[in-house]
Amino acid sequence: MKILLANDDGWSAPGIQALFMRLIKFCDVTLVAPDSNRSGSSNSLTLDRPLNLTQAAPRQYFVNGTPSDCVHIGMTGLLQEPPDLVVSGINNGQNMGEDTIYSGTVAAAMEGYFYGIPAIAFSLVNKGWKELDAAADIAVNIIKRWADGPRLVQLLNINIPNLPSSAQRGLQVARLGRRHSSQPVVQMQSPHGQTMYWIGPPGQAREAGPGTDFYVVNQGFSAVTPLSADLTDTAAMAGIHAWLS
Repeated sequence: MKILLANDDGWSAPGIQALFMRLIKFCDVTLVAPDSNRSGSSNSLTLDRPLNLTQAAPRQYFVNGTPSDCVHIGMTGLLQEPPDLVVSGINNGQNMGEDTIYSGTVAAAMEGYFYGIPAIAFSLVNKGWKELDAAADIAVNIIKRWADGPRLVQLLNINIPNLPSSAQRGLQVARLGRRHSSQPVVQMQSPHGQTMYWIGPPGQAREAGPGTDFYVVNQGFSAVTPLSADLTDTAAMAGIHAWLS
């Protein structure tokens, strides 16, 4: 099995390295990831300058670009043949609800999906790597389960609780929840008196009832959410058609 592995935390981040070291034992894995942290890059591609692909270690490369750049280069410039699966992560922090719109982790997986390749994005809920080994083991088990078939061409977003293996309760399919609006920007002054802004933290969960990714993770399960790249609001089309008629 051939896997293209990416992330948005950077090629040397603990999450992607833990996954790489496990995957290399049983499959043909190539890591292509950003040279530094590119969290929040969403699906952006670098179009205003050329990109460099640098080999950091055997079967590991970094790119001075976004997560989507990395998968794009891996798919169309580096690999001699398409991978069987694109894997993104393990991300340092959750990608639930509206996080998925901004997430470079999800975007890297989606870039592979755009090429018709099955793709999975993995995220470890809450910042920090305390239970990374447990999360990496879960991710590998899911990948092996996918490899055993049927190998559906699907885009999956998986959020793993930051819990020890003994407290992990398994997998549950979940839909995306919703968040409140993000917190206000944080305003600061530079040493030269210039006003600077930090983007505020994400809002708290607003729609987190049974069936949502927030709820499932809070119950100790890994939330498995199938995603679609089609943003069409199909239910609204008839109303818009009537409005335009």
